[in-house]
Amino acid sequence: MADNIDLTKPLPRGAILTSRAELAAATPHVPDPKISLPPSFLMWPVQMSFWGNYSNGDCVTAEEAFAKATAAPQMFFSEATVIAWATAHGYLNSAHLPDVMTAMQTDGFPLNASKYDDGSYKSVNWTNAGTLQSAISSYGPVKIGVGAEDFQSNAHGLVTLAKSGWAMYNYPQNQPGDHCVSLCGYGTLAELVALFKQHDVTVTVPNGMPTGLCYAMFTWNSIGIIDQQSMLNMTYEAWIRNPVTIIASQHQLGNNTTSSTPFVTSDGWVVPGHGQ
Repeated sequence: MADNIDLTKPLPRGAILTSRAELAAATPHVPDPKISLPPSFLMWPVQMSFWGNYSNGDCVTAEEAFAKATAAPQMFFSEATVIAWATAHGYLNSAHLPDVMTAMQTDGFPLNASKYDDGSYKSVNWTNAGTLQSAISSYGPVKIGVGAEDFQSNAHGLVTLAKSGWAMYNYPQNQPGDHCVSLCGYGTLAELVALFKQHDVTVTVPNGMPTGLCYAMFTWNSIGIIDQQSMLNMTYEAWIRNPVTIIASQHQLGNNTTSSTPFVTSDGWVVPGHGQ
């Protein structure tokens, strides 16, 4: 598909925001004080795709595929597999974020003789930098619901479809919540630019972009950088899964097992090795 990308086409979104009441009732992520946070951090997927979100509003499911390609054991699922899963579950053109995570806990993406499920999920206070950084570095990509109306038209940098290395700042507030993306890293602008370079990606930084805390964000087959204030302006909800991937064999779906030896935190959550 990469050769046929229409850069002028407004891409579909498809997220349905979680109600304030449901967010308030969700179990929150509390950082484990025994886990030291790295000053900067970036997870990178083994492979990327639109996972159907070029033509369909399956962004909530596409984010699941991104997370599984990024966190250990870094499993890539084909676009056809992801579209088929979203279609079968009724999430091809719109989805509520917790509904998809709940479905993924018992009926994840199929591959060969296994299903690749989600672990349990918790909400994340994205307005607290330490809490959000803890979630990203300790558990894997953070699933967020955002307002994406200006993603392709923001005056201070915009998303470049299927091409990583874009950067964006001064994103407006109060855009209608309609899209699901993933945060997979954080650091100062310079730190993230250097981490992107380790993956052979050169970041195009727009003039005037703040140099302080920024986040790496996946959407539409690309990863770019947004400054902290833009993240705050666009975000309506945030979630982590623990772990991101549980491998269940088809004949043993009632006894899910993880693919790596976990570290168990003081609150009973599993921290899988990220392998990054």
